[in-house]
Amino acid sequence: MLCRLTIRDFVLVDRLELDFQAGFGTLTGETGAGKSILVDALAFALGDRADASLIRAGSERAEVNAEFDLAAAPAAADWLRAHDLDAQGVLLLRRVLDANGRSRAYLNGSPVTVQQLREVAESLVDIHGQHAHQSLLRSEAQRALLDSHAALEPLLAEVAGAWRQWREARTLLDAASNGLEALAIEREQLSWQVRELQTLGFSPEEWLALNEEHQRLAHAASLVEGAQSSLQVLAEGDSACEAQVAGVAHRLQDLSEYDPALSEIAALVQSAQAELAEAISALRRYADRVELDPQRLAEAERRIDAVLGCARKFRCSPVELPALLVRWQERLTIVGQAADIAALEQRVAAARAQYEQLAQQLSGQRAKAAAALGRDVSQVMQQLALGGGRFEVGLLPVDGGNAAGMEQIEFRIAGLAGSEPRSLAKVASGGELSRISLAIQVVASQAARVPTLIFDEVDVGIGGGVAEVVGRLLRELGAERQVLCVTHLPQVAARANWQWQVSKVAVADQLRSHVATLTGEARVEEIARMLGGVEITAITRQHAREMLKLS
Repeated sequence: MLCRLTIRDFVLVDRLELDFQAGFGTLTGETGAGKSILVDALAFALGDRADASLIRAGSERAEVNAEFDLAAAPAAADWLRAHDLDAQGVLLLRRVLDANGRSRAYLNGSPVTVQQLREVAESLVDIHGQHAHQSLLRSEAQRALLDSHAALEPLLAEVAGAWRQWREARTLLDAASNGLEALAIEREQLSWQVRELQTLGFSPEEWLALNEEHQRLAHAASLVEGAQSSLQVLAEGDSACEAQVAGVAHRLQDLSEYDPALSEIAALVQSAQAELAEAISALRRYADRVELDPQRLAEAERRIDAVLGCARKFRCSPVELPALLVRWQERLTIVGQAADIAALEQRVAAARAQYEQLAQQLSGQRAKAAAALGRDVSQVMQQLALGGGRFEVGLLPVDGGNAAGMEQIEFRIAGLAGSEPRSLAKVASGGELSRISLAIQVVASQAARVPTLIFDEVDVGIGGGVAEVVGRLLRELGAERQVLCVTHLPQVAARANWQWQVSKVAVADQLRSHVATLTGEARVEEIARMLGGVEITAITRQHAREMLKLS
């Protein structure tokens, strides 16, 4: 679970350290106080996209640290071990954003990529945003939710791969059937291009070594002269440095007998003398090795000219030539196969059979998951004042299939605007859509494998008795895992095991977000404020106390 969140110079937050508890907690406060900023900061630490606008005005960089207890996240611990990272006890995620928009990420002190940060974050936290109900109207989002709920992503990836192979095979067959003459011309051109690059026998490593050797050979005279003149100054001239430094070291050593304060200085000079002697020895070896070789220089220049000429001919840089050879060889193989129409037809048939087998397997598992999701969401809907409403997941056949399978997913509602199930986008009002979305998220969260769930104002458009049910559902979730909810509803906040209040404070003419832990009368005051009214009365406070007792 999430244990600690440390934020520095992020949007309105200058310095903030939060220690999280288990169970169900809420973040409350006035609109615009910065509640969602805390969620955004955590999302940033988990690998969300970022830009320099997240850095607090006047600061050079933003930094967020999130500490997790790995005992509740075995999947994250397994991921760390698989990547040879420390997986003992705690996991510290650290992300830094510079003013130039570049970010750096670390896991337990080891630098990682943002993609790796996202991978490990998937097994730590699940964030449900305040606009989730809007995305539910898109078919693609509905499919992603169903597949994620049923853990079908690996099978979906196999289906997508099989679809690509089938499509590529069909494209090649069509090209072969309609352009045998063009394929023959392409094969002949590829053949001489491959032969030319194979004859060149070039590699990027050779290019680097060749340029280094050419530079050394081209400046050999200067290198020899420079090495010899340096030796003259350092060791071989009448006033060579080596002898003078040795003399100073010996003189200081003698004088240190009269004043011990000179001992440390003498030691430093002796150290410099030893390093100078080592440098002189290395310089002599270098001077003996460097020689003028006009013949080898000419050979290197001819080789460089050959490589550059080939690169100009094929319009690429020299280091790209080996990769170009690989691509042409692969294309030559494909073009050669394209001449065999019968073999291509067999390849298309095999690819189609593989795709259909995997897609049918995906369809079967989706059908089971759709029935279970529809049943569970319908049950929660009854508690959210949507009595009589029934949630269904429709699987609409797609002619010929596609990379996502052989069906399109459609969320449907029955009983709210007629008995026949109809598309969610066509029958649900704004308030109903918010409640249906929350029901789906609650069910999805119950099946989730992550230890921490965060709900960012997902209760928008909900009130009254329904809000009490939402609070109860979230508290039930909190009994099994850590739940944090950003909310404006007193009915939800009162159900929490713990509560934080976010407010804005003015510091040196700048606004800052401040977080306070609420207990006792402070929590009563906040619940009373949330209940509404310009002036908080004794009756409002009494109502707040009664709500907190019910929790």
